[in-house]
Amino acid sequence: MSELLVDFITSLDGYASGEGWPGFWGLEGPEYLAWLGEQPEITYLMGANTYRLMSGFAAGEVPDGQDEFRPEEEASVDELARASKVVFSSSLEEPLTWANSTLVRDDAVEAVRAMKSSGSGLLSTIGSLSLCRSLLRAGLVDRFRVVMFPVITGATGEERIYDGYPDVALEMIEHRTFDGRIQMVEYKPRVLEHPPLYVPA
Repeated sequence: MSELLVDFITSLDGYASGEGWPGFWGLEGPEYLAWLGEQPEITYLMGANTYRLMSGFAAGEVPDGQDEFRPEEEASVDELARASKVVFSSSLEEPLTWANSTLVRDDAVEAVRAMKSSGSGLLSTIGSLSLCRSLLRAGLVDRFRVVMFPVITGATGEERIYDGYPDVALEMIEHRTFDGRIQMVEYKPRVLEHPPLYVPA
């Protein structure tokens, strides 16, 4: 049976990106990059918006405000190009142009449920905030990992990650600090029907 990881990189205040900031907020370091390189083989899950963005990067489109990719960003895009990717979308057309990408038009929750039960290895989301939220609500997420970069993007932050989430209890299973400034926390999530002290009327 496959294991499903929801994997986010965020600012301290919970944004997935920020206008005018480079990838990794420009704060990645050698320990963090080495750890990324040690990750097991992964099948990445994403929605249409993330696919359009990341496949554009793979085709050479650089983020707004940059003239070119930094080496760290280029290596990350190259790694994703080699990995298996499953894209959930009713709007994209086949064939997908990004290498190793498979388009799935079926309901994402049911498709991932089937992938988990019939497969092996690690499934991981990348970006795709609404997909992650749906998979979590459905109780399909085995591990919830957040890598927090030491920056607050209150003025420029984009894509607030946790808006629309249910209440979730998190049991920590791993934590680590990279390069003396980047904090990784990993949890086993459990969606709550109500807060612990809630008393139904």
